[in-house]
Amino acid sequence: MATPLQDDEQNGLAGVLVTRPEPGLSETLAAVAAAGWRPHASPALVVQPRPLAATPYPPAAVVLTSGQAVACAAASLSADVPLFAVGARTAERARQAGFTQVYSADGDAAALAMLLIRHRAPADGTLLLLSGAGQGRDLARVLRQAGFRVLRRIAYEARPAATIGPQAKQALEQGAIAAILFFSALSARYWLAALPDGPVRLAACSARAVVISASVATVLHASGWAGPVVVAKHPDAAAMLDALGRVARAPARQVSKRSAAPD
Repeated sequence: MATPLQDDEQNGLAGVLVTRPEPGLSETLAAVAAAGWRPHASPALVVQPRPLAATPYPPAAVVLTSGQAVACAAASLSADVPLFAVGARTAERARQAGFTQVYSADGDAAALAMLLIRHRAPADGTLLLLSGAGQGRDLARVLRQAGFRVLRRIAYEARPAATIGPQAKQALEQGAIAAILFFSALSARYWLAALPDGPVRLAACSARAVVISASVATVLHASGWAGPVVVAKHPDAAAMLDALGRVARAPARQVSKRSAAPD
């Protein structure tokens, strides 16, 4: 008997669009392929690193809300500064960049705040928070309320992609996409904005969506997404891939838009 994944392959629907930018896009494409799908790159964001603005004193610790900030940190900071990362992949990239004291919250911004509050004290000195433009404000506010001095600096800018890309467009036109992966609410909004109207948009919004958090699911539902939406059990790439695997093995009727779970 054919499995749901084999049924998809026979119908030409075994493609998966990955909307995250680099770093992370290439490794996700490889992991999707290893899971038996046909991956297609369709990054929603164009990321541009920014040089770190001068700081008046060395930080007691650096805080990263995204792997996109690792390059800026590595170019500007001592490798022995304590580094607190939002998740395991960001932490691993920091280690690969040479940082020797790396701590991972293995979660989201709230988990990162709790990690810092448990392992650092305001008396230790200033926290340097590196994030994207317009991001990190809520985390800085929580840390300041806990008594920390926080210096927030923009480490990169993320601009919306002008289009979803010709290969992604062609795959959607051919009905060859079974699932689309969204790694943030921002990237979901930008990707939806880049979708052309007509059959391509209809095909995209009818596909399964695998999302990293309930906030991303909210963005999709607000846009009129018609296909099933599955929220990863944890806000990280590993859980996203696990959710994609479960979608491949489960009958489509068992997955609905209401399957979205809280973060």
